[in-house]
Amino acid sequence: MVVSNLLKKAQAARYVVGTTLKILMYSHIHSVSSRRSASSRTHLGHFQPAAETRARRSVKVSMFLVAACVLPAISAQAAVIAAVDRANVELNESFTLKITVDTAIDVEPDASALDEDFFVGTRSQLSNTTIVNGQISRSRTWTYVLMAKREGNLLIPPVIIASERSEPVPIRVTPPSTTLPGEADIFVTTEADHIESFVQAQVLYTVKVYRAVATRQPRLSEPNIGGVEVLIESAGEERSYESILNGKAYNVVERIYALFPQESGSISIAPARFEARVLRDGRITGRKIFESEAIDIVVNPIPPPPDEFPDAVWFPATSVSLSEDWSRDPGNLPAGEPITRHITVTAVGQLSTQIPMIEPATSDAIKVYPDKPEFRDSAEASGIRAVRRDQYAMIGVTAGDIALPSVELPWWNIEAGEWQVARLTGSTLSILPSLTAPPPAPVAEEPEEAAEESATPSEVVYSDFWRFVSVGLAGAWIMTILAWWWSRRPNDYMPKEPEAPPIHKQQAKCMKAARKAAVAGDAAGVKANLLEWGKLQWPDNVPRSVGDLSSRVSIPLSTQLQTLCSASYGPGERAWDGEELARSMRSFSVLTEDVDERPVEGLPPLSPV
Repeated sequence: MVVSNLLKKAQAARYVVGTTLKILMYSHIHSVSSRRSASSRTHLGHFQPAAETRARRSVKVSMFLVAACVLPAISAQAAVIAAVDRANVELNESFTLKITVDTAIDVEPDASALDEDFFVGTRSQLSNTTIVNGQISRSRTWTYVLMAKREGNLLIPPVIIASERSEPVPIRVTPPSTTLPGEADIFVTTEADHIESFVQAQVLYTVKVYRAVATRQPRLSEPNIGGVEVLIESAGEERSYESILNGKAYNVVERIYALFPQESGSISIAPARFEARVLRDGRITGRKIFESEAIDIVVNPIPPPPDEFPDAVWFPATSVSLSEDWSRDPGNLPAGEPITRHITVTAVGQLSTQIPMIEPATSDAIKVYPDKPEFRDSAEASGIRAVRRDQYAMIGVTAGDIALPSVELPWWNIEAGEWQVARLTGSTLSILPSLTAPPPAPVAEEPEEAAEESATPSEVVYSDFWRFVSVGLAGAWIMTILAWWWSRRPNDYMPKEPEAPPIHKQQAKCMKAARKAAVAGDAAGVKANLLEWGKLQWPDNVPRSVGDLSSRVSIPLSTQLQTLCSASYGPGERAWDGEELARSMRSFSVLTEDVDERPVEGLPPLSPV
């Protein structure tokens, strides 16, 4: 209620400021027009600059006073958020700092504290307005290109905007690279954050293209991964920045992929391949190929669970945290009224579908009704950030204090290589007596004479007849149920069908079969497996053809599917590249509605021509 009132006051203040400024502006224009008209009548068209100057000064003073009175109320509602595009950079390597405010504030940020440890380069700003369900939200973002002045674990200081400030952001600056693989002007490097990992544990694979000369028709191929089955996710958007190696300036294009091996064994990542025509001495060379070194990763099997949690579900990640919130005060809940408990699990380095379910606390004094969980994945510098939000509706049955036990979630720390436990402290649910429950009826005191009369034993006649009748009817009813069950029993023993695997594993299986069919040149196999994958992805709106499927995925897969359709149904015989189609199926994204994706020309990003 307090936040809502403050927001209403802020909106009212903005309205007052806008209205006042418009009135002052119209007054200023009318005043200048009047003075010009009077001056033209008096001095034959000569304008009086002194009068106009005094009018403009009065308007500026009025605008300043109004803004000084109202802007503090507006800026008090702003939340300042700071974020960097990479948490680990090399010395003499630029990175991007974004400062976002969740309101349309007109105050410029004070970023002078950045000059102590960083070189501040290009600055830009962007305003954004979003309307969702009639609710208007505005934000403003300032972008700074920074380069560290020294090595070590540095801390980006808070950026101050009005009366608010951002949180400090840690960043690690490592020594610059001294070796240049391949040619000095253009070369490609790849690295994996772990060369030995576990099943379903995240491995970050980074590809960097260094260019000191201009290029034409650039193309960076997607990773070609062999060995065990691997799920590939893009860990953020393609990044572009400047780097200085041995005194030479390079433009660097960086892509990061999150790899999730699905079984133990080994992963063989082929060299990253970059093709381009180089511009040298005013002439363009032929297409040249630059490759990085190959990388092999060992995938270990799942280790045994800890002794304290023998039934622990395998859950690898780099960090895990638990949090909870309630729909109302748990310390003041009348009996019979519902309350909702939300438990959120946040994991870095894992997919949201792999987060185990939190078992709700049970008690005879409350009834618990679990609801459908919410899943959310996002990409950041440290990989995939997964969020699972479970909610449970609870209804108190009996009055009293109910102690809910603490929540414990064991998980495997990828960095430390050991089991750890994320904990959420227990809560107390106080159930108050129901306000609608009828009061207990008073017990009437009987006279002693009536009590003595009631104490006199009366004659009771017992008979076993009806008891025998009841037992016989119950036995006949049980025999009828058994006979009905026996008649419906199948003649042959039917083994229980195994449960279907999770959807993401079914999709991975279909995609793997489609890639094999593409490499083998089997167009029918490619279409069948891709349509089966589409049926799992869009169960409510199943794509009817490969052409329909191509409009729902991103490039380059959409382009390759259109080529396959043209080769299959177009006039004459047309060729389609199975190898290229298989590579495009390893990394793509699913498009949402009303999204029109078009290839971006030029660099960055690097896209096939």
